[in-house]
Amino acid sequence: MEAIARAWHTAVRTALPGPWRPRRVVGEALGALLMGGFAALSEVLLDSGLALSFGVAVAVLWVLRKGLPATVLLVAATLAGWSGGPMLLLICAGWTAGARIRRVWSLVAAFVVGWVLFTVSGVLKDVASLSPKLVLPLSLGFFLVSAVLPALYGRYRAQRRALLDALRERNEQLVRERVMVVHQARLRERHRIAQDMHDSLGHQLALISVHSGALEVDRTLSDRQREAVGVLRHAAVAAMRELREVVGVLHDESTASPPGTGTGAGTPARGGVDGVGGLVESSRAAGAEVAFGVEGERRPLSAAVDHAAYRIVQEALTNAHKHAPGAPIGVALRYEPDALVVEVTNTRTPELVGARSGAGTVVSGGQGLAGLRERARLVGGMVHAGPTPEQGFRLAAVLPYEGAEQEGTAAAADGAEDWILDGPPPAEEAGRRRRSPATGCAVGVVAVALVVLGLLVWGVIAVVRGTSDAMVQKPVFDRIGVGTAEAEVLSTLPRGNDFFTDTYKGAGPEVPPGAHCRWYVLGGAPGSGWDEEHVARFCFRDGVLVDKQEYVARG
Repeated sequence: MEAIARAWHTAVRTALPGPWRPRRVVGEALGALLMGGFAALSEVLLDSGLALSFGVAVAVLWVLRKGLPATVLLVAATLAGWSGGPMLLLICAGWTAGARIRRVWSLVAAFVVGWVLFTVSGVLKDVASLSPKLVLPLSLGFFLVSAVLPALYGRYRAQRRALLDALRERNEQLVRERVMVVHQARLRERHRIAQDMHDSLGHQLALISVHSGALEVDRTLSDRQREAVGVLRHAAVAAMRELREVVGVLHDESTASPPGTGTGAGTPARGGVDGVGGLVESSRAAGAEVAFGVEGERRPLSAAVDHAAYRIVQEALTNAHKHAPGAPIGVALRYEPDALVVEVTNTRTPELVGARSGAGTVVSGGQGLAGLRERARLVGGMVHAGPTPEQGFRLAAVLPYEGAEQEGTAAAADGAEDWILDGPPPAEEAGRRRRSPATGCAVGVVAVALVVLGLLVWGVIAVVRGTSDAMVQKPVFDRIGVGTAEAEVLSTLPRGNDFFTDTYKGAGPEVPPGAHCRWYVLGGAPGSGWDEEHVARFCFRDGVLVDKQEYVARG
């Protein structure tokens, strides 16, 4: 029972899709009454005796048209082929099917089957009075106009509504993405500021700490002066610790920035390789022994690569001052054929200097080398850092001259943001316009119009030919005599056409017993009323013309 109830609930929900708000309930009820009333009134005027049945059926089909569009179309086509009452329902069913059947071939199949049912229903009702040659084209033309054209317009309206909804959703999404882009730009800027604070202030504070450490062990200073220098050194260490904490917070909040949007990408180098000499002189002024050398032919560098080389030397010198105070430092810039190699090395820390300067704790945020590797990666390079066999430390960076990867990535990111903010490029926009739903529907309307026009031309030609086949002239009628062989008479008469003469069969004199007759419109006869027609009848029995009549019948 539960399975039956569940299946019933699913069937009802499919046939009557919601939501059923009060306004829709009232609209569907009024539509059902109007459709059913129109069908019933039409059947009353046609005197078919099916007014109540057709009225109820049309009203029910109207309610089910949205949930079961294909089924309603097929039933409406069958009923409309039988009688003219459901014709208005067929138009509405075609509209709904075009709007709600999504797959093109399913829609085409539904209308092809609907036309077949429409034609078969009409033929079964009037099988004796219709010619197949006339039924097929007439039913096709009528079905195209009454069902297919409304379907094309309904499909165009549905696709246009769907396109507008999609554009509205896309606009809302673009607004959200724009807010996200702005937020990510802020995070990237905070990340860049954090990197610059780490590289610049950290280096200067390290130099202050080295200077103060050297003064603290100077024998020429008094105890009070050494105490003041110690306070200065501790203040520098505390400032470095606070700087590390701030940089860590800014870095952590910036981790959501998408890859490929490098920090400081595209900004001019504020130091560059030209500023490396200044860094070396500052370290020498602090008492450190620094050797500096440049090898190879100097090459032009992109702004990002120039800036990265400066920051790498600055961070490497800062680490050397902190972790190996007093140790000799070597800085080298080597211009290789395809890349700039930046190398900073230091030897083992002297024991005496290490003992004198070991009173303070070395402050390290753990992000210096990670930041250097990220800088190098963003310009397409790499960084290697590690101890040397002499118990020293070596940091080497390989930076390509052009920084193609970083610049290309940044350009791609900028292009993506431009697409998000400004919309697709003109070529894609033109392609989108070419895929407008109006194009396909307009092609369908033109095709249907051409088919209907062709059918109309064919119908006119068929009517002219049919009229000629159904008419016999007065001289021919007079020349044929009773008793003439049937084959000779038929060879003299036109082929005949029951479509034009069927209404005359019940009128006129009584048909001779055992005879079969043929009826024609009599041409060239004296005039008659506007609703009257001269009819010629030929009756045959046993292969001989046994009766020939001329009479007037109402058309």
